Amino acid sequence: MTVARDFIVVSGLSGSGKSTVLQALEDQGYYCVDNLPATLLVEFSHTLRARAPEQALAAVSVDVRNREFLDDLPAALAQLREEAQPRILFLEADEDTLIRRYSETRRRHPLTDATDQSPAAGLRAVLGREREMLQSLASEADKRLDTSRINAHELRLRVQAWSLAARHYRGLVLLLQSFAFRNGLPLDSDFVFDLRALPNPHYHPELRELTGRDAPVRDFLAARPELARARDSLNDFLQQWLAPFARDHRNYVTVSLGCTGGRHRSVYLTEALADLLAQEGRRVLVHHRELQITESRP
Repeated sequence: MTVARDFIVVSGLSGSGKSTVLQALEDQGYYCVDNLPATLLVEFSHTLRARAPEQALAAVSVDVRNREFLDDLPAALAQLREEAQPRILFLEADEDTLIRRYSETRRRHPLTDATDQSPAAGLRAVLGREREMLQSLASEADKRLDTSRINAHELRLRVQAWSLAARHYRGLVLLLQSFAFRNGLPLDSDFVFDLRALPNPHYHPELRELTGRDAPVRDFLAARPELARARDSLNDFLQQWLAPFARDHRNYVTVSLGCTGGRHRSVYLTEALADLLAQEGRRVLVHHRELQITESRP
């Protein structure tokens, strides 16, 4: 029996953005179902294809809201893989971010006991339990995405780029992102590079409030031979590793460049490397985490 051409299983921690992801995929023509019991995965794919032959794209969310079905998920995925190639997208965020989101929305975590009168005090324990319950699924994910420091618009853009990569683009799509080490590592990185040993514009008062996208900072860093060597070294490294990723049927690779504040050196080199790779014909998505800027090249 024919099943959906692209079948995405969306999972992750409660509050990490699964609803936003389903909306983004729905906008791309996916037939989306929220909170589908694991035992119905294969049946859903069969039914969708039989009743809507023109609808070849599907996405479902599976998480702890239906925890009684989680034990059935490995067998359901194995059966689905016999007929199709489902992709798993797993969303996560750091503990403080999830607690803040629950505080802002005043929603109750699905694992919180209805009689719990102090949800804030017990939420950290509940989140820890949820991570344990979903760990096996996270380890199988084709893409793990950290939503701690990206807004809903950026999340939509990154998910749409990831979904498009498998269906329309030949070769890999690269996400190059800058970040600040002081704000934590991006959890969704395939490669992480530390740029903190490079000359720092922060120590020049006239450059401190600018970013690596501003001409004075670009001119300052472009005049330093260390930056050119770093760019070329990074490019050489990626050229050696992207081919094995492509042979392994990967279509989306995340490369994270970090410096102390995530505003000068990492931004500049992310832009420079993106331009270089785009000139070579690569499809590149650029994300500056601390600046909250996401854009595509070309």
